[in-house]
Amino acid sequence: MYKIAVIPGDGIGKIVTPETIRVLESIDLKFEFQHMEVGYEVFKKVGTSVPEDVISSLRNTQACLFGATTTPVDVPNYRSAVVTLRKALDLYANVRPARSYPIRGQVKDVDLVIVRENTEGLYSGIEFATKDSAFAMRVITRRACERVARFAFDLAMRRRRKLIVVTKANIMRKTCGLFREVTLFVAENYPEVEVDEMFVDAAAMNLVLKPQVFDVILTSNLFGDILSDEAAGLVGGLGLAPSANIGDDYGLFEPVHGSAPDIAGKGIANPIAAILSAKMLLDFLGEVTWAERVENAVSAVLKKRKYLTPDLGGSSTTREVTEAIISALEKI
Repeated sequence: MYKIAVIPGDGIGKIVTPETIRVLESIDLKFEFQHMEVGYEVFKKVGTSVPEDVISSLRNTQACLFGATTTPVDVPNYRSAVVTLRKALDLYANVRPARSYPIRGQVKDVDLVIVRENTEGLYSGIEFATKDSAFAMRVITRRACERVARFAFDLAMRRRRKLIVVTKANIMRKTCGLFREVTLFVAENYPEVEVDEMFVDAAAMNLVLKPQVFDVILTSNLFGDILSDEAAGLVGGLGLAPSANIGDDYGLFEPVHGSAPDIAGKGIANPIAAILSAKMLLDFLGEVTWAERVENAVSAVLKKRKYLTPDLGGSSTTREVTEAIISALEKI
């Protein structure tokens, strides 16, 4: 019996998360789902996006299935719920795969993973302002660099043994310089992995021109956030983009897309990113066979092109896509 926290969040998170649970309940594994609430709606009720009791409850589960939360720009004292959870649970590796699926318009033969340091960088949350200026502190520490680098190299060893470290060390010589220095130090323990370096602007261009050359990309928080959305655009968009937030002993799994309030309640949100995030959850739990079967079921549905939500050029509802995936899963 796996004890899994479920946090739907806001907007379409409340739609795609229950559909993902339906997929997990259709397979031959036992789950105990514990439902919790965080996000903007919670903030409006209690004054915080992540109540302390939620964090303590999460620590009594093995992993978390997370939907999406709204992070408004102009609300004083509001902090992103998922960023708060990443730091509270020390989920230092953000893992965002991008893979070509059988749909129209995607770039063929893409199979890469972006590993993004998840707890500091320009998302440190340290900002201040004077009357005419505003400042943000970019925090890069040796400890954080080393552990995320080891995670990325371990991942590369399980894949094609190629890793590109992405920085802007020619300009941000201290912060990116430290990230680069530590990564190359860790690389000495992985002689089987081919290591290359790329500046972030060049990486952005090469992701468009020749994404097939990438295997594992290791980078800092903000750079990874931007590059992973670019990579998703190559293979069908955010509706197909899953992610994992992983620490030493816990994992939180979420679709990359946001809460999308403009389509919430319309029944057309794409559940596939959330379902593929559940696939990553299964991998994390060691249920590799079931993880592969879920991904194969998604691929089978996409290949037939009968059940697609509007973001992929179809007219199916969220529930119809989920039903099709469950049906395909039963046949695999």
